[in-house]
Amino acid sequence: MNDKMEKAMKKIRSRVSTLVALCLCVPLVTSSHTPTTNRMEFHDAMRKLWEDHVTWTRLFVVSALADLSDKGATTERLLKNQSDIGNAIKPFYGDAAGDKLTALLKEHITTAAELVAAARANDKAKQDDATKRWYANADEIALFLSGANPKHWPEGEMKMMMREHLNLTTAEVVARLQSDWAADIAAYERIHEQILKMADMLSDGIMAQFANRFK
Repeated sequence: MNDKMEKAMKKIRSRVSTLVALCLCVPLVTSSHTPTTNRMEFHDAMRKLWEDHVTWTRLFVVSALADLSDKGATTERLLKNQSDIGNAIKPFYGDAAGDKLTALLKEHITTAAELVAAARANDKAKQDDATKRWYANADEIALFLSGANPKHWPEGEMKMMMREHLNLTTAEVVARLQSDWAADIAAYERIHEQILKMADMLSDGIMAQFANRFK
């Protein structure tokens, strides 16, 4: 190989090495600018979303069983909460996953509304049908969440958590139908405690799965 050719080859190797180095640096530059979220703020925001879920569900139950004029507005606010929860997971699992969770949660609410209406009308056939679909939807929500984060949201635990939420909500509705106000209040207290545990399970799971996204 003559000197000119050797010099040309050296230049080519030098340029290739530079390009490789630049390419290898891109992910590092990108990752250093990845937005991070404060862990405590995320934890508290998740709790707020699920507290809103049980609060507006309770207000809907009160309005629906008493046929109050605010039932429509309360229902609208309750359904918005389901969109808020779905939107909360989009930064981690994507828009399609967030929309899917919103759809499942809205089905959870609309089926619960059918159940409350049937209970108020003392229509056992409709009540049983709505109950069956309500629990099937709860299992579907659990399966969906577990599929997104199986390590931290095991399917069995998620199903148990969702079914407990439904059981406690049912107890709340029954207590109000029977005008047992002490039992009604006690049921809501248990619902509130349980939903905070569920919110913490969800936020802890996301923070563990996407540890580099939190500070």
